[in-house]
Amino acid sequence: MSAYTALRGAGYLAYTRDRTTLFFTFAFPLLFLVVFGLIFSGQDVEESGRPYISYIAPGVLSWGVANAAVFGVAFMLMQWRRDDILRLIRMTPAPLVAVLGSRFTLALGVGAVQAVLFVAVAMLPAFGLRLDGGWPLAVPLLVLGITAFLALGAVVGSFTTTPEAVAAVANCLMVPMAFLSGSFYPLDAMPGWMQTLSWVLPLRHLNDGLSAALTGSGGTGDMALAAGGLAVFCAVFGVLAVRSFRWSDRT
Repeated sequence: MSAYTALRGAGYLAYTRDRTTLFFTFAFPLLFLVVFGLIFSGQDVEESGRPYISYIAPGVLSWGVANAAVFGVAFMLMQWRRDDILRLIRMTPAPLVAVLGSRFTLALGVGAVQAVLFVAVAMLPAFGLRLDGGWPLAVPLLVLGITAFLALGAVVGSFTTTPEAVAAVANCLMVPMAFLSGSFYPLDAMPGWMQTLSWVLPLRHLNDGLSAALTGSGGTGDMALAAGGLAVFCAVFGVLAVRSFRWSDRT
């Protein structure tokens, strides 16, 4: 058995055995969908004339997938380093790519299940999401988004030393980003300066890409722009993650 396979299996078992985390990973984004979907049911955004659900569903899905990727790897790296598990792994032939690659595979699996479950609920008559014919293009965008936020989570997990610190730092990053990127409120209805600021946030690109793919709010050019932006963040966060990675808290 390879190091990657062993770490992937261990990560899967640890994840599925933690029933509380497993439940809220999938239930939390759905809660936002239900609340916002029912509040704005049947309403359109005045600036664009599009139904609110076409903004809410891709935005909340993006935030849910990104949140799971950041928190999942950040908590894992912090705990494994604090408990000296990473130091023990370092004594084996397992390379760093096997450690991060195993988490990447798990994050992709979680993101796929999140997306399928979320879209299925959003398409119920109570919410009324209608998928555009180009919805399969959402798959590569999800992969890029998960990769970018997994790398961001690896950076957070490398600098924090307690669960409280992970939660504080990750929430300080993800909660403001959700509002500034249009996950919970349409960017079209926000001030111009806020719309400009959102371009430097990876969640904005994931929101735009998924919205264009799932609801047809944009063309292939918009999806290509979103993919390009996510690719840049993948590279930047990836370099930071590798440079900041620590096998142990011991000095």
